[in-house]
Amino acid sequence: MFAPRTTPWPLVALFTAGYLAPYLLPTTVGRLERGLGLSATQAGAVGSALLLSSATAGFLLASRVERVGARTLARLGLLLAAVGYGGAALTTAVPAVVAGAVIGGFGSGTATTVAATRIAAERDPHRASALGLLSVSALAGVVYLTVPRLPGHGLTLAAIALTALAVWPLTSRLPAGTPGPRRTESDDTAARLPHRRSGMVLAGTMLLWSLAQNALWGVSGRIGVGQAHLSEPTVGVVFAVALGAGLLGVLGAGALGSRLGRALPIGGGTVLIAGCIALSASATGLGSFATGEIAWNTIYPVVLSYLIGLAASLDPRGRWAVLVGSASSLGTAAGPLTGSVLSAQAGFPVMGAVLAVGLLLVALPMTAVALHTGGRPLLPGAVRRRGGHPAAVVAAAPGTPTGTVPEVGAPEQPVVEIPLDGTPAPAQRAYDTAAATRAPGAAH
Repeated sequence: MFAPRTTPWPLVALFTAGYLAPYLLPTTVGRLERGLGLSATQAGAVGSALLLSSATAGFLLASRVERVGARTLARLGLLLAAVGYGGAALTTAVPAVVAGAVIGGFGSGTATTVAATRIAAERDPHRASALGLLSVSALAGVVYLTVPRLPGHGLTLAAIALTALAVWPLTSRLPAGTPGPRRTESDDTAARLPHRRSGMVLAGTMLLWSLAQNALWGVSGRIGVGQAHLSEPTVGVVFAVALGAGLLGVLGAGALGSRLGRALPIGGGTVLIAGCIALSASATGLGSFATGEIAWNTIYPVVLSYLIGLAASLDPRGRWAVLVGSASSLGTAAGPLTGSVLSAQAGFPVMGAVLAVGLLLVALPMTAVALHTGGRPLLPGAVRRRGGHPAAVVAAAPGTPTGTVPEVGAPEQPVVEIPLDGTPAPAQRAYDTAAATRAPGAAH
């Protein structure tokens, strides 16, 4: 019988608090531009500074979650997010807003790091990440429906700060520091990162993948208002509907699970995203703008959930999940500024074409990593990665009983020690020495 799956709601909530800032990036940048009198490039630079600070937190804390404790780091991140974003929302001084955004970004990155590390240790990391994306998409959709109807530059920043405060009570269910003796330098050397080549390729491609996504996402509001000639409330409704469609996409991804593997959703989904970006960037009316944004936001979280699951599968301790996520945050950080510069120099349609071509190029190595790591042994130590046969090959070998090898992509089965209490220890005199001259069956 299979054990019932429990939903890690504290991790889902922490994931939501950490990811909300990138999801609200278009309206955050637009509000800063209009509310503080910044240029488009300056507002994009503030958004990039926020996300760069978030990525820095991931790189600094990737290997420290177990040592410091998930609860402590999560609370620190939520506190920084509440103070930073809340302070930026309450002031109109540009230097103070920038400082608050950077502090809040570091808090968001800390929360995301803890969530990614703990999700990687779950029996079903794809399900946990899908629930997190579902939650943040729903919350961001609500913000997009309400914020455009209210004045002020700091409403989206205040929403992120309030979310951090709301998630704080759930951190009591997270583990504290790792008990036991302190890890030595030799222990850390022994626990080297597995699948280093695949992890590095995935991190590099995720940086470019996220850059392309957020280069468009950071200027989507300007495309809707300036090129498609829509009002801000109409653009907000389109974004809300798009995020609602994203909810359906995440639900579909959660229901589908690993039935198609990871290579097809990642590779094929990235190709579809490239087409959506080109369509959205060249939109000149409500129909084309809404179609591109809705289709893009439907597919994007699906592919992202599989990428998060792929990164989590490379290391059960969650280090690759955090490092790949931090690399993705670097691309996210560079996205708004990249989109602003490209659109200012060449226009929105050319920007979209450049981003689409870039996505098509990174789709190949990302798919290759998914194919390469999808067939690794599911039981630790059962088959060596080098010199042994992968589980998929063993399953296809002649004479192998059906059902004895788990499916590729299934969660690893826990090893349970069964104590044998009451077993008598053998006495030393119960055994005799072997003698080459004694005939079989001879009496002692």
